[in-house]
Amino acid sequence: MKKSNKRKHRKKQFRLNWHLLLFALILIIAATAVIKLVKWNAGTKSDFDPEHIAEGGDVEPLDTIIPFSDSKLEGHEDDGVMTVLCLGNDPLTDETGDKGFVSLLSSKTNAAVYNGGFPGSTIGTKYSVYNESYPKDNFNLPHVVQSICGGDFSRMEAAALAESEPIYMETVNTLKSIDYSKVDMIAIIYDGTDYLAGIPSDNPNDPYEISAYTGGLRTAIEAIQNTYPYIRIVVMSHTFAQSIDANGNFQNGGSTDLGNGALPHYLLKEIDVSISCGVSIIDNFYGTINEDNYRDYMTDNIHLNDAGRQIMADRLAEFINTGRTSAR
Repeated sequence: MKKSNKRKHRKKQFRLNWHLLLFALILIIAATAVIKLVKWNAGTKSDFDPEHIAEGGDVEPLDTIIPFSDSKLEGHEDDGVMTVLCLGNDPLTDETGDKGFVSLLSSKTNAAVYNGGFPGSTIGTKYSVYNESYPKDNFNLPHVVQSICGGDFSRMEAAALAESEPIYMETVNTLKSIDYSKVDMIAIIYDGTDYLAGIPSDNPNDPYEISAYTGGLRTAIEAIQNTYPYIRIVVMSHTFAQSIDANGNFQNGGSTDLGNGALPHYLLKEIDVSISCGVSIIDNFYGTINEDNYRDYMTDNIHLNDAGRQIMADRLAEFINTGRTSAR
């Protein structure tokens, strides 16, 4: 009997108080929750600097560099001189002196560089079929390339005679004088004028519609490739630009749709055509003069200043000089 009583006494001594245990567990859970809540409210240290001003380097360029096939050079004699023809509009024609794009590119590459630019011209034409009532279409890319590949500049020459600015005839004479058997590269350099002029970005039913942005570009590239397969082609995309609304206010071209898409839409279309045609494209919209830095490189909503031409020439010169260290 005594042993039995001792056992019962021990059981009473070691019996757990479940109420106290449950209460302690609740306290632990509550304390843990409070600690986590305090840490969550405090957050983690951020790298964000409110004083930092974003630079253009924060944006990833969409350059696509496609090697030039040696097979396209078969049977073609290299004269040992790097010769580049630039086709385009205002980036080439706003300034034609020592601070002009062509002179800058020549000095940075030691290449013979020709200016094939026409002010205000576009990649897409006004009419899908040439209309004699609008001779200015002769200065737009598909018709310029048609004259180059066909060797007939008579229509372009007549159109230039009707222009008051001498640059038109000067460019025609330059294009007529070039020995295209010696041209190594053609650079296609247009700003955002197609976007501002309301030229459609493409015609889904006809990829060769020259009155559309992509159709004009595709038609021109393939015409050069078929006539002069040994000439390497590189497309320099448009830079950032702004449109001007009816009240004279600037509108961001990166987000303002004028009816055919904003500038990024045109850029993506341009990249698609370049890649499908097997030519390289240098992205100037994100990679050179963009929404963050355009005030440093432009005189107004679209035209480049001296610094703008300088940085554009740097981009193309890098492409040309890098290409010299590898097979064309």
